[in-house]
Amino acid sequence: MKLFLVLFSIFAFSVAWATEVDLAKSQFEWLGTKITGKHNGMLSLKSGTVELEKGKLKGAEFIMDMNSITNLDQTGEWHDKFLAHMKSADFFDVQKFPEAKLVVTKIVGDKVNADLTIKGKTNPVTFQVVQKNNEYSGVLKFDRTKFDMIYGSGNFFKNLGDKMIHDEVVVTFKVVTK
Repeated sequence: MKLFLVLFSIFAFSVAWATEVDLAKSQFEWLGTKITGKHNGMLSLKSGTVELEKGKLKGAEFIMDMNSITNLDQTGEWHDKFLAHMKSADFFDVQKFPEAKLVVTKIVGDKVNADLTIKGKTNPVTFQVVQKNNEYSGVLKFDRTKFDMIYGSGNFFKNLGDKMIHDEVVVTFKVVTK
């Protein structure tokens, strides 16, 4: 029996294998900024897998549930209006595109290259990831205008004044595998 466990351990860490993500323990917090402040909230994973080789991250795929987007900094009527606007065609158009996808394409050290798909458009993103046991954390930044979210962008509209919304969206994540 001991020989079997030793051989299994050697085999498990020498080949690539995929493991599911613990959806309840994983967290994705988004942050959007504008001239006059910021908004932040959470987003839930619909599914996720992480591919490991020799105990190190080799690849991953995540499907985000865009209907799960929340807003943490507002309450009442403004909260509801803000979320309705975020879910509209001006931003994520969740009725037409209920999911977003992130597929890791290459990892060198702690630098990750991935393809991010939002609103049916795919663009490359690069970010760093820190692995601690079965937890992976980092910060992913993307330009929302590359995904047809130009509402309030100073690069597309002039004279917005304090209504201008910055193009960069920041997602701080913690992914926990089972």
